[in-house]
Amino acid sequence: MKLYFAPGTCALAVHIALEEAGADYEPARIDFGASQQRSPDFLAVNPKGRVPALVTEQGVLTETPALLIYLAQRFPAADLAPVDDPYALARVQAFNSYLCSTVHVAHAHGRRGRRWVDDDEALQAMVRKVPQTMAECYTLIEHDFLAGPWVMGERYTVCDPYLYTLSRWLKGDGVDVARFPKVEAHLRRMDERPAVQRALAMHA
Repeated sequence: MKLYFAPGTCALAVHIALEEAGADYEPARIDFGASQQRSPDFLAVNPKGRVPALVTEQGVLTETPALLIYLAQRFPAADLAPVDDPYALARVQAFNSYLCSTVHVAHAHGRRGRRWVDDDEALQAMVRKVPQTMAECYTLIEHDFLAGPWVMGERYTVCDPYLYTLSRWLKGDGVDVARFPKVEAHLRRMDERPAVQRALAMHA
């Protein structure tokens, strides 16, 4: 397998999952500063021009929730998701879908606003809104979703590297993580995992 990633992106979640699974993979760093994601070579891999993209023996997979559940199912011995329990697995998928469709989008309004609007005044309004929308997302996560010590409770799953990745963006989004004690404790707990440390070293 080959993982295309860029520092500061949600690809970190997949990178951590690969390390947790003990997978044999090749990391391929994409330089967003040089617009490498728009290069013909990368667009041939992922026409969306985004990361993560995972090249497998069967083809290329994209979108973080899909990659995370693929790795959990491909490496069942790593116990990264309750693949044998339809209801529990659906809860994992529901949480990761929320991160993808709501939390990440709220963050992107501050950094990638031109995906939605061209007007400069509208762009600035979107940027100003980010601290509020991200705080609202994390209030819900803190009180309703993060069971503790891991997202799903006592069992570590692919939800955890995904939440960790997005939680690392809070400071840049103008949100004090100290407002969310369970999220803050989750960040610290994740920082201690060897797989996380290995993945972060490649994103430095």
